[in-house]
Amino acid sequence: MMTISTRAAATAVAALFLMSSAYAQTPATPAPAAKAAPAEKKAEKPRTAASLECSKEADTKGVHGKERKKFMSECKKTAADKPK
Repeated sequence: MMTISTRAAATAVAALFLMSSAYAQTPATPAPAAKAAPAEKKAEKPRTAASLECSKEADTKGVHGKERKKFMSECKKTAADKPK
């Protein structure tokens, strides 16, 4: 014969199992829209022909990192100075 305390303990354990499965099935909350907005605001500018040519030239020379940034800056300045 089961005592009242044994029945209460068994009921508590069963309730814990049922509650844990209910919590496991809840969907994850979506990310707030405020965090997604800054990524959408940053739209890429269309690249100019001079920028594309300088980029191709840097690729052929194998320039990377800070050197590439410096090269691109100088290349675009010289391209802007050239008459069309």
